[in-house]
Amino acid sequence: MPLTSYWTLLISPVAGGIIGYFTNDLAIRMLFRPYRAIYIGGRKLPFTPGLIPQNQERLAQRIADAILGSLLTPEELQNLARRLLATERMQAAILWLLRVALDQIRDDTEQKTARILSGILRDLLSQSLPRLLRVLARREDFLETQLNQIFDQVLLDLQLNEAQASQLSEWLLDIVLPPDNLRDALVSFLTDRNIEIIDEGFREKASGTYWVVANLFGARNALQRLRTFCIEEQGEANRRIADLILALGVRQRLIELLQNLSLQNLPVATVRQLRRAMRESVRTYIREQGAELLQGFSETVDWNGVAVLLLNRLRNSTVVNSSLEVVSQELALILDRYLEKDLEAIVAKAIPILDLDRVIVDRVKATTPASLEEAIQGIVQKELQAIVNLGGVLGVLVGVVQALLLLAQS
Repeated sequence: MPLTSYWTLLISPVAGGIIGYFTNDLAIRMLFRPYRAIYIGGRKLPFTPGLIPQNQERLAQRIADAILGSLLTPEELQNLARRLLATERMQAAILWLLRVALDQIRDDTEQKTARILSGILRDLLSQSLPRLLRVLARREDFLETQLNQIFDQVLLDLQLNEAQASQLSEWLLDIVLPPDNLRDALVSFLTDRNIEIIDEGFREKASGTYWVVANLFGARNALQRLRTFCIEEQGEANRRIADLILALGVRQRLIELLQNLSLQNLPVATVRQLRRAMRESVRTYIREQGAELLQGFSETVDWNGVAVLLLNRLRNSTVVNSSLEVVSQELALILDRYLEKDLEAIVAKAIPILDLDRVIVDRVKATTPASLEEAIQGIVQKELQAIVNLGGVLGVLVGVVQALLLLAQS
């Protein structure tokens, strides 16, 4: 066989392999390139841009449909939410938030937290609490148990000791009922009408020796002279009254009376009436003037100072630091019970809000063709190279078949 015939038989497999290899490689590259359309003379060249850049929006929508249709289904999202919102994770997250909040309070150099807390306290005492009192005070059992306890445990057992009784008696005799006040009261009492009534009563009810004195002398002249003496001789009358108080031992008798004064010495029925009257008086006062009392009290309080004091106490409180873990655990259990019951409804409401399909579409559309090619090549680079190699192998096989056919014809 001539040498040229051997070269003809050899060229066919080599040419077929080269053509098959490079055509497959070109086809794969045309999936991604060119990245933009190419125009010559105002006309766009066919197959520009590449297949994937040209159909990137549809590809994004298909990817989103595939992910949400088979991967991120509502059931899978619920399972994912259950794993993410496990009790241990929620407890750790809540504990972290509480510690961050406490650190924020400690590092608050501008006292923003103090101003916020002072506003809350001021609103609570001057606005919210008075409105709540107006509503609660209409109830018949409002503060009934508490007021009964105060009466039974405090007022019922209240009794003055000797020092307290002595101070109170001194106050009564020196401030409330000094001799001058007693003289004025006596003068005001001894009017002509009262003197006449006393005299007539003395005459009618006196008996024996007192009847003789009452009818011969009567009490009118003596009472009138006493009144005249108190009016004209005020200083002397005051001294006489003071001497009389001292001689009768009024101070000591008053001390003994105050020491023996106790609600327990009263009849049970009277004590019950006093307790009921005290309860009604307090409730009436709260209902009618409690709101004004709280508002007036709120205006006199330095709420900013109170807030700073509370925050300083919280900053240095070991109880707060040691209770953070317990509080986070209890809150996590509460959330877990809530999520166990309503997780399905929450996920159903969250899916439209998250709008996952739009997020996926936007992310794929925002990816440049070069980045998209790099990502796909990174995933299936070996498979794409195998396709290129397969094209070369198939080209060689076709060339061999063609060479055999030529050899058979010759």
